[in-house]
Amino acid sequence: MHGKHLYEYAVIRLVPVLEREEFINVGILLFSKRQGFIGVRTGLNEARLNAFRSDLDLEQVRANLRIVEQIANGVPEAGPIALLPADERFRWLTAVRSTALQTSRPHAGLCTDLVAATEHLYQQLVL
Repeated sequence: MHGKHLYEYAVIRLVPVLEREEFINVGILLFSKRQGFIGVRTGLNEARLNAFRSDLDLEQVRANLRIVEQIANGVPEAGPIALLPADERFRWLTAVRSTALQTSRPHAGLCTDLVAATEHLYQQLVL
């Protein structure tokens, strides 16, 4: 992967109470069509989550994030969506939905290292 890579990224958000429309950033999805690459990084800050809603089922949230990671990584056990090409998996994962796990609209970027860009965005936007 030499040279500059055009990519798209979306922030994975947890919406603890859908009616309030408040969210906490819990991950990053990064996609490069030319490289056929999807990077994903997730994590939960329990103190932040408890400030929004203390009765949240964190194990269920973690399980849902694992499925997002598996789909992004193309793990066959994650179901038929995980078997799609990278671009279709990214589009499916970033489709607008009104569930507890949502994503931002995709944004564009340019980098020389897609893995490092995924980590940088995670550090900058999630932690």
